[in-house]
Amino acid sequence: MRKSTLICTVTALIAGSAVAQTPPPPDPAKAQASRDGRHDFDWEFGTWTTRLRLLRNPLSGAAPDWADYQGTSVVRPILDGRFNLVELSVSGTAGRIEGAALRLYDPRSRQWSLNYANARSGTLTTPVYGGFGDHGRGLFYAHDTLDGRAILVRFVITATAKEARFEQAYSADNGRSWETNWIAVDTRQ
Repeated sequence: MRKSTLICTVTALIAGSAVAQTPPPPDPAKAQASRDGRHDFDWEFGTWTTRLRLLRNPLSGAAPDWADYQGTSVVRPILDGRFNLVELSVSGTAGRIEGAALRLYDPRSRQWSLNYANARSGTLTTPVYGGFGDHGRGLFYAHDTLDGRAILVRFVITATAKEARFEQAYSADNGRSWETNWIAVDTRQ
């Protein structure tokens, strides 16, 4: 009995020391707070060919109804790149989408706010807030409503040398599950 207790104790101590020696994963909030991201979007300035997929019935429980569009996105710096403006113009069999995204950098919080307005309604959506991590992946979140119910919004930006991907998803269960509803892939012209 004592021998097995000793073995369990030694095993627990070894396992505990291995865990203690493994550094914890970086805290994204601390990483974001420590870096100056005011030029995070500089890579995007210019004209892009945009392919867009839009889920027309998000969080409905019905079979997905996707619409496909193609057109252009033009990204311009404002105030030396601390702000920028994205003009989106795409069309497809479901019609046309024209809009603009105003991205604003707050040097105090070191976060971006992404603010979108569809030309049809002329109003801004609830902004998503966040920034880019050390590996160039942008994560942005917001609380919003959809058809009168509270949801979370997640917007993810990933880019390579040749293309950029923008993906938006909604969650009706406080982030336990996400339903993607907007996928845009931009290729530089």
